[in-house]
Amino acid sequence: MVQRLTKQQIDLGLQSLPGWQLSQDGCAILRTYTFDDFAAAFSFMTWVALLAEKHDHHPDWRNVYARVEVCLSTHDAGGLTERDLRLARAIDQVELN
Repeated sequence: MVQRLTKQQIDLGLQSLPGWQLSQDGCAILRTYTFDDFAAAFSFMTWVALLAEKHDHHPDWRNVYARVEVCLSTHDAGGLTERDLRLARAIDQVELN
């Protein structure tokens, strides 16, 4: 089983992830991406799906037209792990390109 991050590790990890925030319960990180239209949002989701497969770690997410809400948590660990931070960094790279 993977190890849950401490509050200090989470805070440090979020410093390098602008736009991401800690969920109210402290067990997930969240970010909302906004695009020009549905096609751009869906394209982003397609790229993230490929990344998620590569990382063997999959987001909880929601899409409404040009908005994609992403939630990352490691369910097996009951909270946040390094896997979540790594996938968040990878997702941000998709958004920047």
